Amino acid sequence: MSEGSRGSSLAFGQVVIGPPGSGKTTYCHAMHTFLSQLGRSVAVVNLDPANEALPCPCALDIAELVTLPDVMDSLGLGPNGGLIYCMEYLEANADWLRDRLQALRGHYILFDCPGQVELYTHHGALKNVFAQLAKWNFRLAAVHLVDSHYCTDPGKFISVLCTSLSTMLHVELPHVNILSKMDLIEQYGKLAFNLDYYTEVLDLSYLVDHLASDPFFRNFRRLNEKLVEVIEDYSLVSFVPLNVQDKQSMRQVMQAVDKANGYSFGDQEHRSLEALMSAAVGADFHFSSTLAVQEKYVQSQDKAVEEEVMDL
Repeated sequence: MSEGSRGSSLAFGQVVIGPPGSGKTTYCHAMHTFLSQLGRSVAVVNLDPANEALPCPCALDIAELVTLPDVMDSLGLGPNGGLIYCMEYLEANADWLRDRLQALRGHYILFDCPGQVELYTHHGALKNVFAQLAKWNFRLAAVHLVDSHYCTDPGKFISVLCTSLSTMLHVELPHVNILSKMDLIEQYGKLAFNLDYYTEVLDLSYLVDHLASDPFFRNFRRLNEKLVEVIEDYSLVSFVPLNVQDKQSMRQVMQAVDKANGYSFGDQEHRSLEALMSAAVGADFHFSSTLAVQEKYVQSQDKAVEEEVMDL
């Protein structure tokens, strides 16, 4: 039996990627709860061999195949080398993953992936695993989480844009970039521009000018200009803000991902006019999402200013 015929029905899901601490496991848990409340049959698959503190039970755990501590102990590798070995081992044992996923057919799958950045920017093992999943009729979208606190530092935000672009080009999946932990952004400091500037990735020359006001970055202005040119030439990177505590925010992320992987137009989605329209007009809900979060952020900033004035 061929690889494609072993699972002829389509299966939909998300591969949740991003740097360490960006909230991938928290997102998987929150999205699992949210989609389950909507009536979807959802399963979480843990592909992170270093993830030992899972907030909810997983339908499938890579720890059954390989764990990072075992690899580090037996091969004398550090955490980075160990993670790469684990992903190469998973790629070499793709039959194990395929057989385990057969039991989850009919479920919407959330793949919780490791947090090592180079796995998504230039190393091939995990990319090849995603390609295998596509051959097995999985229709996936890559959900790339980035901590929203990077917006408060222009230099770090340019770095995030470069990493996000590199990830999009390397992973080769429909892609949704997420600014996570938006409920905590006011704790990180004041933004130099309105929030929609960061989510829509508008004219980045303003960001370069803002960086030039810093004596350290002034010496690297030409480098920053060239990096910004690369990002703008591709014109691929934008972000959806996310607060996992806000159901409306979760709904907007869900709609963006459903549009990316085609779930809204599949045989598992009721083809109501509302469902089709919400998937088609992505710009509208993206704008309303940014506006809602921005209003909350501005209100918190105004409140802080009022308190400072009262203290004076």
